[in-house]
Amino acid sequence: MAWNKQVALVFLPSDSGVDGARSLYGDTEPPGLRRWLDSGVRNLIKRTQFAIPPLALMILASIEVPGVEQTLCDLRFEEFPFDRQWDLVGISVQTGMASKAFELADRLRSRGVKVVLGGPHVTMFPDSCRAHADCLVHGEADDLWRDVLADLVTDSLKAEYRPDAPPDLQLHRPVSRASLKKNRYFTTNLVQTGRGCPYQCDFCNVHVLNGRVLRQRKIDHIVDEVRRFSEEDKRIFFFVDDSINGDPLFARELFKHLIPLNITWFGQATTALGQQPELLDTFARSGCRALLVGIESIEPSSRIAHKKTQNRTDELAGNIRAIRKSGISLYGSFIYGLDGDTLQTPQAILDFIADTRLDVPGINTLRPIPGTKVFDRLREEGRLLFDPEDITSFRYTFGQEMLYRPKNIPLPEFIESYSELTRKVFNIGNAIRRGLEAPGINAAVLFFNLFYTHLYRLSRNDLRKQLETLGSA
Repeated sequence: MAWNKQVALVFLPSDSGVDGARSLYGDTEPPGLRRWLDSGVRNLIKRTQFAIPPLALMILASIEVPGVEQTLCDLRFEEFPFDRQWDLVGISVQTGMASKAFELADRLRSRGVKVVLGGPHVTMFPDSCRAHADCLVHGEADDLWRDVLADLVTDSLKAEYRPDAPPDLQLHRPVSRASLKKNRYFTTNLVQTGRGCPYQCDFCNVHVLNGRVLRQRKIDHIVDEVRRFSEEDKRIFFFVDDSINGDPLFARELFKHLIPLNITWFGQATTALGQQPELLDTFARSGCRALLVGIESIEPSSRIAHKKTQNRTDELAGNIRAIRKSGISLYGSFIYGLDGDTLQTPQAILDFIADTRLDVPGINTLRPIPGTKVFDRLREEGRLLFDPEDITSFRYTFGQEMLYRPKNIPLPEFIESYSELTRKVFNIGNAIRRGLEAPGINAAVLFFNLFYTHLYRLSRNDLRKQLETLGSA
């Protein structure tokens, strides 16, 4: 009897922030009891607030090919099982974690294990990946992965797999969660209704990777998936689409069909939802309890400079009030340090938060991701603080590292003002108040704010350390 080919699908954790909330500088770890408490908070954040399965790898693990057995390895929770015999290891590569992915790939290949690399970084920067892989998968792998596995069985693996066209999302592709250890995650109920984004924000790469045309699944396929998932896991559903209201007519029809299923769900939307009353009502009746909205900037000059054109600044506050009035709590994401921002911007953000009573504000710095227009522009202007010729030097952090010099604010003053802004937004008193005032999911809002009180303290410490390092360079 022939043995099945053993395939591992690997998801890598980031070095800091939401996957573990640790300092970028080991020597800043607090001593004694504080270190023990911080370690406990890190584990609680990872397990309670942010840990959801990697949907892209769930989709690949659901593809069945005779003679192949797939295992999902989530390295946020376990070490890679080097003691097992693997015929192929697939690693999803994000640009912010490319160095870590290459290190694992090189170690595996030195042991004679074949490695396939895929994901956003491979799609955008394949030349940087070829030296670390036996095989590259470009673009969305829904159709390609079956070919990879079939070629593995016949020992005819190709060096490159490229799609002729984006995968047809109208085809029925049931997602299985059999490979997941469900108790690791906040929820396993992840659902994607479509891909692509019609907007062109210069700091985002979604429209680059998935196209500017919204491609949607069939509504009956989504409804069947939600029904099937809810039978196995009664927890919250998370719709992972970047803008679940990007096509209002489609969204209204979908969530109208979900009302009888009595689920509770979170998602991501644009603040334009506040001007879509029928859709907003359908969201609320279908079980929506929280949404992440990208406010980014309330400075009109910054929104224009970075092509954030979905809403006018003067509409933002009214839209947020309308959404909260429907009973939906809001996580509002800001970026401080955009090209129209000044030292007066933090007070404007504070006033906006107080005026709208945002449930969870997120105060971010700009991430100039390689491959985005903002990266290209900042490189040309000489404003990047990492080597633009070494794209693996870019890394994701929870606001713990400045990656560029703001246009209108000297770096020391910016770090001081950003630190003061996060200190005023996140403290124990504000966490309790927001938890009590939230229109729903009060406990979750309280926990988010408490967690962020810890995370932004970590951010302030690391930014101060970075400034000292830059000053001594």
